[in-house]
Amino acid sequence: MKTIDEFLSSLYRLNVKLWLEDEQLCYSAPEDVLTPELSQQLQERKAEILDFFQQTQLAFGQSFQAIQPVSRLEPLPLSFAQARLWFLEQLQTGSAIYNIPTAYRVQGSLNLALLKQCFNEIVRRHETLRTNFTLVEGQPVQVISETFSLEFPIIDLVKLSLDEQEKEIQRLANQEAQKNFDLAHDLLIRVTLVKLNETEHVVLLTLHHIIADGWSMEILIKELAILYEAFSKKQPSPLPELTIQYADFAVWQRQWLQGNRLQTQLAYWKKQLQGTLSVLQLPTDYPRARVQSFRGEHQTFSLSETLTQKLKILSQRENTTLFTTLLAAFKVLLYRYTGQDDIIVGSPIANRHRKETEWLIGFFVNTLVLRSHLSGNLTFKGLLHQIRETILEAYDHQDVPFEKLVEELQPERDLSYSPLFQVKFRLENSAPDAIELPSLTLSPLQQTYSTAKLDLSLDLYHTPSGIVGAFEYNKDLFAPETIGRMIGHYCTLLESITQNPDAELWELSLLTSAEQEQILFEWNQTKTPYTQDLCFHQIFEQQVEKTPLNIALVFEEQQLTYDELNRRSNQLAHYLQKLGVKPEIKVGIYLERSIEMIVALLGIMKAGGAYVPLDPVYKSDRISLMLADAHTSVVITSQKLLTELPDYDKEIICLDRDWNQIASESEENPSRDATGHVCTTQNLAYLIYTSGSTGIPKGVLISHEGLVNLTEDKIRVCDVHRDSCVLQFFSFSFDASIPEIIMALGSGGKLCLAKVEILPGPNLLKLIREQAVTHITITPSALAILPVEELPSLKMVLVGGEAPSPELINNWSKERIFINAYGPTEVTVNASMVQCGNGHSILPTIRPSANKQLYILDPYLQPVPVGVLGELYIAGVGLARGYHNQSEKTALAFVPNPFGEGRMYKTGDLAYYLPDGRIKLCSRIDNQVKIRGFRIELGEIEALLNQHPQVQTSIVTVREDSRLIGYYVIEAESNITANELRGFLRDKLPAYMIPSALVELDTLPLTPNGKIDYRALPEPDRIRSSEIEYLAPRTPFEETLTRIFMQVLGIEQISIHDDFFDLGGHSLLATQLIAQSLQAFQVELSVIDLFEAPTVAQLAQRIEKRQILTQIQGESLENEEEREEIEF
Repeated sequence: MKTIDEFLSSLYRLNVKLWLEDEQLCYSAPEDVLTPELSQQLQERKAEILDFFQQTQLAFGQSFQAIQPVSRLEPLPLSFAQARLWFLEQLQTGSAIYNIPTAYRVQGSLNLALLKQCFNEIVRRHETLRTNFTLVEGQPVQVISETFSLEFPIIDLVKLSLDEQEKEIQRLANQEAQKNFDLAHDLLIRVTLVKLNETEHVVLLTLHHIIADGWSMEILIKELAILYEAFSKKQPSPLPELTIQYADFAVWQRQWLQGNRLQTQLAYWKKQLQGTLSVLQLPTDYPRARVQSFRGEHQTFSLSETLTQKLKILSQRENTTLFTTLLAAFKVLLYRYTGQDDIIVGSPIANRHRKETEWLIGFFVNTLVLRSHLSGNLTFKGLLHQIRETILEAYDHQDVPFEKLVEELQPERDLSYSPLFQVKFRLENSAPDAIELPSLTLSPLQQTYSTAKLDLSLDLYHTPSGIVGAFEYNKDLFAPETIGRMIGHYCTLLESITQNPDAELWELSLLTSAEQEQILFEWNQTKTPYTQDLCFHQIFEQQVEKTPLNIALVFEEQQLTYDELNRRSNQLAHYLQKLGVKPEIKVGIYLERSIEMIVALLGIMKAGGAYVPLDPVYKSDRISLMLADAHTSVVITSQKLLTELPDYDKEIICLDRDWNQIASESEENPSRDATGHVCTTQNLAYLIYTSGSTGIPKGVLISHEGLVNLTEDKIRVCDVHRDSCVLQFFSFSFDASIPEIIMALGSGGKLCLAKVEILPGPNLLKLIREQAVTHITITPSALAILPVEELPSLKMVLVGGEAPSPELINNWSKERIFINAYGPTEVTVNASMVQCGNGHSILPTIRPSANKQLYILDPYLQPVPVGVLGELYIAGVGLARGYHNQSEKTALAFVPNPFGEGRMYKTGDLAYYLPDGRIKLCSRIDNQVKIRGFRIELGEIEALLNQHPQVQTSIVTVREDSRLIGYYVIEAESNITANELRGFLRDKLPAYMIPSALVELDTLPLTPNGKIDYRALPEPDRIRSSEIEYLAPRTPFEETLTRIFMQVLGIEQISIHDDFFDLGGHSLLATQLIAQSLQAFQVELSVIDLFEAPTVAQLAQRIEKRQILTQIQGESLENEEEREEIEF
């Protein structure tokens, strides 16, 4: 048995507070702590505890000084909580967000007069129920009515059928819940009675949150039961008169919480919440709106009694509470969903640890901001102990109201999300199912109307059969299916925690077994037959036999048939074999785009070798690096380029100079090289260089097997036939050129080589028309520049390298195949080809191609749930061998596949699953954009810019100083300014997503490969901030506002571009400023206007426009009245 010291210490750690009051032992404790066992221990050791207190004159908890009633003759301030809620009401004028609606079914013989008498007595007892809130000299104050009249409307549904009654009850309950209160004039409690029959009624009860909280509602119902019983027996109220009222508490709170007491508590919170407070970015189904909406919905669930018991045992074993364990699991869920290791959750606390407040109706509840630092290698037990300490410390500093914390910390203001935390967690004891009154039974009704003051809340309740809970969510952010999956993941996580609490956080199971099966295997069912015993050049040779006279190549005025191309490439192959080219030998191709370039490619493959493309447009230093790294034994070039080729001490073939000698070689297909070696599908097909992050190119080694799989998949998906004409547009050194070549020459179609000089525009369209091109591969950026014209020959457009916009898909998919392709060089060009538009989705997504598997994994290679961001990995046929001569980089990028055979490639691309298995690509991991703690998807901003009818195309980038910059090209004969575009975005996006500068360009700069050339984008002119330049008022509106700004903020000089909030403005000062502005300008104005226009210049412009509009409307009304009089 513990000593008394040990016992009291353990109680303290569980946040059980003990104190003496009038020589009585009093205690308070979190609901989930006060188990029957603990209550029994307290009862058994009561005498021992009292003796200890008397001996030491020490009481755990706070030294209590009674709250005293105050005079009602002076203005009564609002409590801190009321002040913030009053301010939030000014932001959401006319809304019912902060209503507390409840409904009770009343069964039995109801005495209506008695019920009304009970409610009136409760309103009389509690001043807060007859309190209003008005402004006095710019400050909100409480105004208590001595006289009041509680209306008690009765709605008769007796004549309706049972089904009709139930539907009408729900409609009335929703209607009542959505009816707003006027804080200045209405009684802030409403009671409506719905009569169903003589023995069954429904009471609809609604209070405003500014005068009540959840605890208050329990007090109200308890007092109602006590009073109804007493009044039904003709007895007076047995309830003792209240010693203080809520207004007394509000005055006491403001007096008590100041000086050293406030600073000591604030110091803790400032330390706990120091640094960047990142917004919790749960994956949402819908974009976050400019202004936070509060349209809520909820989904319920339950934990089995067995699981509940396991969680209780774990909590007891770890010397913590069930609340702590369930909160820790919730934080793990948030960590796994967001990838953020700094998780902040709000948790309400009753804040009634004083005896005077225990039976008061009022807005007492406080919210504790619980911050945790998680990482994958932290064990759940380790997290549990960390959170336990955080909770205990928070309880010790719980007297600082959340509202005061916001005011002191001044977090980044934004109307699109709540400050400090965006999710909430609570655990409470469940309310009784029914309340028995004399001849009556009251049963709570399930509410169907819901608001969501946060992005997400998890509310859990103790019941005799286990834990029940509900996820309340903002339905403008989340779809119901997403929350349903989240519930499953939370339950799976809890099961995993009870089985292995010593596991590291990343090891804990999140996905159900069915989800894991679907994500890893069902969505990767891509097994497709492909030729496994032939190399690409052999497939080409088979095609030669089928269509020898078909045109294979066209370049300007030149063309070759399949037979001619085959014979030439055979001659070169035999020639190369005599120079020692065989399997695994690499041969460089240093040629401009031409017929000879394709002859060289085929000739090298037929000889058994692997080709290495070397683009003549590259600088000589880069060519030298590539040649040195590749160890090519031969380079094929032309006399024209020979002088530009860097020093090379091995064999050089100039096709134009040496062709007579090459032409003497056999025209037959070489079956093996001179030494008898046969090229197999496992041999190297090509070595292609990509740009390395260090500036040094990386050589990627691709075998024939992947190339053959790609060839057949391309021909099948892109619908290429013998009569097709495929454009070869991409640079030969860019791997996008490979599918252009192979899908034409592998199908019997014609390959049309475009001159290097032809850029996206009229010349490209001319070539497409003249050559009747049927298939083009192009980047979205290049395609966006092309005028949309009728091209009857064009049957397929394939885009890759970037994600196409829905507008681009719509424009180019009409009556033709439009394919969004994706794939890094390391997986043989394509890992996905998905049709878009023309009856298919216009959202650019990816799915695994033939014989490929796509996995989205977290940093610990665990599959992520649908909607959750992770890194994309690719497995299957076509993975490169690795990087040439870079074994360390190869080991980092190509890792063992934990879900199947072989390896998988780590792409570095962020992506997430859609519910149907499609995958949405996001940014690169090493190029994530974060602004003010928000992870931003630039494509979302670009998509909105492109929706403007005058914008042709746009891109958004982020500069090193974390500024978002937008670049846009307008349609011909359009005229729109950057300010107009910014206004267009401001109506649709949160403030943190609005670019700080918008720059108009004639055209977007492109690289030779057709992608956006970000380095060529001009640097926008930097706008001088008001800290550098003082600007005096320029108009009478600005002069008046400047005076108001200076008076409210208490500063002597202000520039018209200074931000009110940057200068120290906060919510209460904002209400004062708006109050003074309303008197000065006589226009409709609210606090939300100040948030959206926080400078003198911006607010003055808004006020001036409204005054003009009001004047015009007034004149119109006068004219209308005059006209009507004349007509009459």
